[in-house]
Amino acid sequence: MEMEQHYRALSVETLSQRLGGVTEVASRVGGDPTAWDIREVGDGNLNLVFIVSGNLGSVVVKQALPYVRMVGESWPLPIYRAHFEYYALVRQAKYAPGIAPEVYYFDKPQALIVMEYLHPHTILRRKLINGERVDVLGETIGQFCARTAFRGSELSLSSPEKKQDVGLFSGNVAIPAITESLVFTDPYYGAEMNHHTPELSPVVDELRRNVRLKAKVQRLLMKFTANTETMLHGDLHSGSIMATDTEVRVIDPEFSQYGPMAFDLGMAVANFLMAYFSQPAHRQGDELESYQAWILEVIEACFTCFDAEFRYLWQTERTGILFPKALFEEQGNSADDACDALLEEIRLDALAYCGIEMHRRVLSLAHNADFEEIEDTALRAKLEARNVLMGQALILEPEAYSDLTALAELAKAYNQQEVL
Repeated sequence: MEMEQHYRALSVETLSQRLGGVTEVASRVGGDPTAWDIREVGDGNLNLVFIVSGNLGSVVVKQALPYVRMVGESWPLPIYRAHFEYYALVRQAKYAPGIAPEVYYFDKPQALIVMEYLHPHTILRRKLINGERVDVLGETIGQFCARTAFRGSELSLSSPEKKQDVGLFSGNVAIPAITESLVFTDPYYGAEMNHHTPELSPVVDELRRNVRLKAKVQRLLMKFTANTETMLHGDLHSGSIMATDTEVRVIDPEFSQYGPMAFDLGMAVANFLMAYFSQPAHRQGDELESYQAWILEVIEACFTCFDAEFRYLWQTERTGILFPKALFEEQGNSADDACDALLEEIRLDALAYCGIEMHRRVLSLAHNADFEEIEDTALRAKLEARNVLMGQALILEPEAYSDLTALAELAKAYNQQEVL
């Protein structure tokens, strides 16, 4: 309660006064704080975000609001979520160096983080809508997911270190509750804040009548809520990735918690698939065919590089309590089969989580611009229907598509299907 009483939301008018005397900020921005160029650029669902520039450089200032920004004060949300974002950023910097932004300053009572300004990086979702390519996109995201999954788990960490961290992140109760409802539950019934494209209703109604599907989703929710395998980013979508043509960075881990190793990988791939299915509204002809083929290559690279990096870490950094070398290599046995089995389990779960994310982004509260910017609602519904039906297939039968060729062929088949 004390923290809430002292909290004050920043504004363009008050930011220089509030942070001008903070050495970690002023020394990087430079110049007279009253002359700083300050822009409020937050276009997300939850927070205030500012870019602050001076004669030495620029920083990003992010502050949590005590409510969900996209809804308003009618949906309160604890500002302590910023604390967990800070903890996650610090761990990501250790687990996957150079991919998360560097943190310069953290003010816990004010729920604000000052961090590296990524420039000329832009939000990946906008690049995908615009038909821009990023050379190392799939490779970087696959490696990021593998490194954070492996190094945040007891494959790498000692048992006391891991359990202490699980205890720390267990205090972040409000954010996981949003995921549990908006991602796993709300898409499958008429939740109050749901909305979808009107012409999509026949597909939505049929989806919500599918008892087997809903049971599968709830089993995956059980895994999500009960499984603390590793530290997750928790919200790894194309709006949480920034990129140039040759570099990829991951931002905004405020939904971080401990959960299943497969979750982040599934979230990322789902957003690539949604970009894929939305493309016919954004380009045509040979350009469309070429760009969709590239997105499928990104998905393949994402899975392939996840596997390769995870196997490398398995051989070189398996120092935790899980699959100890005393049980395998030191007795003259190979642990390769155990690694293969774990990776197969991760891939199957990732595909199922992918399908759930494909559903929630068109049926629940927070939608993707990939579809939302399609003004022709009949066309939008047609493309969303393909996305929803592929998501259903991945949830119900992930084992049928664990082969990457089969996965790509499934996407191509739905991309040609006339559903509505």
